[in-house]
This record gives sequence, structure tokens and C-alpha cells, in this order.
Amino acid sequence: MTHRLRLGLNIDHVATIRNARWTSDSGGDHPDPLRAAEVVAAAGADGLTIHLREDRRHIRDEDLARIHAASTLPINLEMAATDEMLAIALKHRPHAACLVPERREERTTEGGLDAAGQHNRLAPIVARLGAAGIRVSLFIAPEPRQIAAALRLGAPVVELHTGEYAHARGAAVATELRRLADMAALAAKNGIEPHAGHGLTYANVQPIAAIPQLAELNIGHYIIGEAVFVGLEAAVRRMRALMDAARAPHPR
Repeated sequence: MTHRLRLGLNIDHVATIRNARWTSDSGGDHPDPLRAAEVVAAAGADGLTIHLREDRRHIRDEDLARIHAASTLPINLEMAATDEMLAIALKHRPHAACLVPERREERTTEGGLDAAGQHNRLAPIVARLGAAGIRVSLFIAPEPRQIAAALRLGAPVVELHTGEYAHARGAAVATELRRLADMAALAAKNGIEPHAGHGLTYANVQPIAAIPQLAELNIGHYIIGEAVFVGLEAAVRRMRALMDAARAPHPR
């Protein structure tokens, strides 16, 4: 298990901090998400994740345009399965688009997309993104029926929701870890590249990073929070080191 596990860095909450001082009639451009993109690239991140939400609560349209034009890292656009977001994705053509559920009352995306129950709505969106050369990912719960749905939809990537694992305690931790490992293996067996993310921290990331089929972890809120205390570059480098250690070959 020596192949590099990619780190996708979600920089949404840099914009959340900026927007605490922003209103429609008074400016505010600090901290700048583009500057964050430059720092995390230098610190060892492999990609940027940006979630352009319906209510623009953190990342805004102009952020996406500026970062897409300037960043050296591939961009993964998290997006709701709506006509508006599809049009934006087709305009900017990011490297990847991850379809996520979106409920206005959530501060962050708390559950997986029901790909199994929304096939007819998702199918044309997945098809149009794919035809535009955008790599489609589905953010789903680690369940066999959701993997099967991703296969029917022709999505090349799934991102397994790690929230239940992150919130588990006691014996439930091992149960949730096994479920994630099994679903990563099932996805890979069916030719789907598995990623994972949500609620990952320094304390819980390594068992996830050690799942051999996983190709990428997407982490944001925790790293941005740690950056308040240690700086963004140091926070990214610490997560990168933990992930690399989990993938290092163990001496026999």
C-alpha cells in the first residue's frame, strides 16, 4: 500500500470567515480564498474543492471564476443537482464535479446524496457533465444500493460520506470503518474510483487513509479551523503527513 493518497482541500470556510464582514453594500475581501488556494498548493494539497451553494453562503461565483483562472490545482466543484449549477459547471468546466445534496438550512452538507432514489433526476445531469469532459463524482452514504446506483448512472467516482464514522464512539467506530472499507472495495471492484470525506480530523483520519482502495480524501472544515491556531500551511502539512504515514509500507 504505497500509492499516494490524494488530498483535496475544501477552502469554502475561508470564504465563510470573509463573508462575516461582507454585505451587499459594503465590501470585504479578506481572507481571500484565492490566496488560500495558493497556500494549500504549496503545502501539499493535490486539488481544491469548492462548494458553490444555492444561497452563496461562502464561496461566490466570482471566487470560482478567479480561482479557476489562477490556480495550479485541479478544481472539484461540489454542486447541487440543479439546472443553475449545471449551467455554471458547464461554463467553467472544472476538472471534476461532485453532486451533493443541498438543504438551505444546513451549515454544511450533512448527509449523502440518494443516488438510488433520484436516478431519473441525476441521469441527465451526470450525462451532460461527462459529455463536457467533467469528471463526475457522487457524494453518497457507504451503502451497496448507492454504489449500485452510481454504477447505473455511469459515475466514474463516488465520495463515501464518512460522517457516521467521524461521529461514532466505542464499538461503533470499528463497525463504521468496516462499512467504509467494504464499500470502497465494492466500488473499486466495479470500476468506480472511491474517495471519502466529511468530519475527518487529525485524530481519525489515519484508519480511513489506510483503506487501500481509496484514491482521495476531501477535507476542509477541520483544516481551516486548525489554521486559526497554527496557520494554513502548517495545518495542511500536518494532515498530509498523517495521510502519508497511513499509506507507508509497514516493516515486516
